[in-house]
Amino acid sequence: QIQVVESGGGLVQAGGSLRLTCAAPGRTNWAVGWFRQAPSREREVVATITWNRGTTYYGDPAKGRFTISMDRAKRKVYLQMNDLNPEGTGVYYCVLDGSGGSDWQGGYWGQGTQVTVAS
Repeated sequence: QIQVVESGGGLVQAGGSLRLTCAAPGRTNWAVGWFRQAPSREREVVATITWNRGTTYYGDPAKGRFTISMDRAKRKVYLQMNDLNPEGTGVYYCVLDGSGGSDWQGGYWGQGTQVTVAS
C-alpha cells in the first residue's frame, strides 16, 4: 500500500510564505506533483518533478513564486511558496504518478493540506 502524506499547510497573510512537504515513496521513472483545489474552481496543477532526473514543470499558479524540490534520501518532495496571495487558498494535494507524469488522475493521491491566504 503506497501512502502519500502532505504537511505544512496553514494560515498565512498575503505576501507570506509556506513550505509544503510530501512524504512520497518515489521510485525511478515516477513523478511527483502538487495540485490545488481552490473553492469554486477546477483542480489545477501547481508543479511537478520527476523522481529520476528532477525535471520540473510549473503551472500558471506557481510561475515565478513557487519552487518544487526533492530530497531523494528522505523520499520527500517540497513546495516552497513565496509571495502568496488570496488566490493561493485551497487544498493542496501531493500525487505520486507511477507512469512518470502521464496519468496523474490514476496516481496515488494524498489527503491534502489546507492553505489559507488572508488578505
